[in-house]
Amino acid sequence: MSANNQKPNPDAGAAQPGSKPSAEAGEAVSTMTAAEAAKRVKRQVIEQVEDGKDEGGKPKFKQVVKLVAVKADEVLSFKDYGEHVVVVTKDGQKFSSVDA
Repeated sequence: MSANNQKPNPDAGAAQPGSKPSAEAGEAVSTMTAAEAAKRVKRQVIEQVEDGKDEGGKPKFKQVVKLVAVKADEVLSFKDYGEHVVVVTKDGQKFSSVDA
C-alpha cells in the first residue's frame, strides 16, 4: 500500500482531553477574573418602597425594580464570549451582561 491510499484522520489536529484551548481555534483566550466578570452583570431585585398613605392612614407600597451588581464571591463560573459575559452564581442563577 502506498501512503497516498491512507484515509484522512478526522481527529488530526483536534485538542486532546485535558489540554488547554489554543488561540488558533478562533477564540481569544480571556484573562478576565471572576471579579471583573461580576462587575459586568447585574441582577434584578424587586424592592418595596413606601408610596404615601391610603384612606385609613396605613402606608401604601409600590414595587420598584432595581439592578444590583453581582458580588465576586457569589460567582461560581463565568464565560467571556467577547461581546458579552455570562456568569453563573453559587446558588445556580445565570446572568448575562446583555441583560444589564
